[in-house]
Amino acid sequence: MSLFGGGFGGFNAGGRPSVGAAGRKGNGLPFAGVPSDLAEGVAKLEAREPDHGDPRVSFDPVADRGGRVTLGRLVAGRPGLLLAAVLAVLVETLLLQAGPFLVQVGIDHGMAGRDVRVLVGATVAFVAAVLLTGVATAVRMRQSGRLAASATRDLRIRIFAHLQRMSLDYYTSEKAGVTMTRMTSDVEALQSLLADGFAQFGIQALTMVLVTAVLFHYNAELALITLLLIVPPLTVASLWFRRAADRGYNRQRDTIAAMFADLSESLNGARVITAHNRQDRNIVAHRDVVGAYRDANDFTGRINAVYGPGTSAIGLLGMAALLLIGGRMVLRGSLSIGELTAFVLYLNSFFQPVQQLVQLYTQYQQGRAAVGKINGLLGTAPSVRPAPGAVELPPVRGEIVLADVTFGYLPDRPVLEHVNLTIRPGETIACVGPTGAGKSTLAKLVTRLYDPTGGRILIDGHDLRDVTLESLRRQIGVVPQEPFLFAGTLRDNIAFARPGASDAEVWAAVDEVGLRDLVERSPEGLQTPLHERGQSVSSGERQLLALARAFLAEPRVVVLDEATSSLDLRSELRVEAALDRLLQGRTAILVAHRLSTAMRADRIIVVDDHGIVESGSHEELVAAGGRYARMYATWAAHGTADHAA
Repeated sequence: MSLFGGGFGGFNAGGRPSVGAAGRKGNGLPFAGVPSDLAEGVAKLEAREPDHGDPRVSFDPVADRGGRVTLGRLVAGRPGLLLAAVLAVLVETLLLQAGPFLVQVGIDHGMAGRDVRVLVGATVAFVAAVLLTGVATAVRMRQSGRLAASATRDLRIRIFAHLQRMSLDYYTSEKAGVTMTRMTSDVEALQSLLADGFAQFGIQALTMVLVTAVLFHYNAELALITLLLIVPPLTVASLWFRRAADRGYNRQRDTIAAMFADLSESLNGARVITAHNRQDRNIVAHRDVVGAYRDANDFTGRINAVYGPGTSAIGLLGMAALLLIGGRMVLRGSLSIGELTAFVLYLNSFFQPVQQLVQLYTQYQQGRAAVGKINGLLGTAPSVRPAPGAVELPPVRGEIVLADVTFGYLPDRPVLEHVNLTIRPGETIACVGPTGAGKSTLAKLVTRLYDPTGGRILIDGHDLRDVTLESLRRQIGVVPQEPFLFAGTLRDNIAFARPGASDAEVWAAVDEVGLRDLVERSPEGLQTPLHERGQSVSSGERQLLALARAFLAEPRVVVLDEATSSLDLRSELRVEAALDRLLQGRTAILVAHRLSTAMRADRIIVVDDHGIVESGSHEELVAAGGRYARMYATWAAHGTADHAA
């Protein structure tokens, strides 16, 4: 699996960069691809990229089957890398503790014994131990780094798969910046912990065990006295730090998520912010958000400032006691100078792990807080799920029935109540009504972006809850009011629902909606890259691309949510002509803001007062003199006035 995938992001299907759109002047699509001066370097980088294999994460559209994320589970599936990292940690730890012993040998048997060979041997062994420690450290860092990268790669894909599974209500209630934090800083905190934190923890913990054993080997009385003076105050300080750090790092994760959310919102709304001169107020608001993050960091900094120097002071006091007590033993002859020197060096090696463990515990708390946030996301189940035993929806004719349907985005505020509607196969229904009446909500229920809180929705007699989401969505095409185009090529966006479609099929869809002129004047035809969100094409062209996407998907049911409301007259005429071809022979629901679009439908329903208040053809509703007739009279009057002007 190459690092640079095909198609999207300015790369063609062969994985090579599509350079021409960005490297040519006057093509109307600036900055849409890889700049020509970088293309050669990108190609070389891709050629050197190894095959990473397929990730061991499968997509289940119903639920996440991976269980809770734990640090143990992240590494358990990679026994080879884990074993290599553990062995490297053991070797590195043993080599690190050879130094004080060799110093003691050199002093007691080399210097005191006036034996040059022993002194030279100890020195050579010391240098060899340093070199071997460097080799072991390099191996450990490589293996633990690979372990962390492999684990977090699968975790990122698992989180992304879960986000693909989530229902629309999750994205309307959760800020995009908070969601991005789960994928970025939270996973990065785990990667840092796995790459270096656990290895260092193992090294320092083993060091403390080995040093304790060596100290008792040299002199049990001195070791016992020293440890009794040091361990109790260190234990008390560590317990206090643990409780304080738990609070601090959870607060830190929450505030960094809020900061990312505010930043994301400001970047996405940059045009509106500028238009309304909100820059100063937004800076003040963001300063408050960043201030909360700073306060969380200040809190963790304060507790680290107390704990770190405090443990250092305890260590220095212990060292002073060691020199006093050990010096008296040397004077009495019960301890050699070399042994006291080794004792001091080993005791210093005992305190260094304590200091390291402080930092590692900080890193561990960050990782644990990140795990909690990630588990919170993965534990959020999608609200729209097929019933147990859901079946594949067979090819449908397109009959849609809403039977006593009730729905509200908030439990106590229904948008639709007891709605009954039958749409015949091949019939086009237009939904009109005032803003907020529930027209788009009805369309979202039919496409099962939401489930009704009461009643049922059936297609060809199948309850939507009893069929798989994939088989349902495969037969329903949706064209939203503001179509979303992805960073990729024209072909990628047209064939979004059918990536395997042939070029002939893509061109047929292009011709159906009248987009050939756009494709032919683009510098690379169908392979011309687009900006993210399609900013390099006009609103009408974006809508036509969305219609071409729907054409190529070949749905049996089409839902259009105010597809022409934001277009100029010329673009509207082009889109409506394309709509006529798209809707031919298909069941269609048009959420119409403009009555000119609604008048093209076989039947018009007026949505208001939490339900359908009128239903009939354009002529029937005008003759009835009800709400639609008043809407039409107002629209016609405005249209006449505009024409006269």
